[in-house]
Amino acid sequence: MAKRSNTKARASSRSAARLAAVQALYQMDMTGIDLNAVIAEFEAHRLGREIEGCQYAEPEAAFFRDLVEGVVREQLRVDPLIDKQLAEGWRLTRVDSILRAILRAGAYEILVRDDVPARAVISEYVDIAHAFFAEEEPKVVNGILDRLGHKARPQEFASEGTRDG
Repeated sequence: MAKRSNTKARASSRSAARLAAVQALYQMDMTGIDLNAVIAEFEAHRLGREIEGCQYAEPEAAFFRDLVEGVVREQLRVDPLIDKQLAEGWRLTRVDSILRAILRAGAYEILVRDDVPARAVISEYVDIAHAFFAEEEPKVVNGILDRLGHKARPQEFASEGTRDG
């Protein structure tokens, strides 16, 4: 029983870290704030804090840091892969800033963090997209990350009889 609650707590702290990473990436995109400054700001003032009356779960700080640093480090690799998955005539630079941050973080995790199952990554970032968007964007996140997952980790999808979502 303790193992199950520990696993659930870790999943919750990872979900919180993903949301914080998306917010940090968005802030960097919108303000031009430097990587180290945004990480320091989030670690000092936002992670696990009450913001606008909402108490957020305590994120796994190392995971948050890896996501933000990893997206920045791998951006030249990640962005063209996302571009290839976008609809004809669309480029990542034309996509809404928060959607761009979600796609980059999800793509980074699929490509680099093979300790997390691809389906779990996709589900997490679709949930984050639902937190910000009510329309088509969560479907876009699902489609793009699913295609990237199938290409980057075909072995994880090889046993499925039908394609997910």
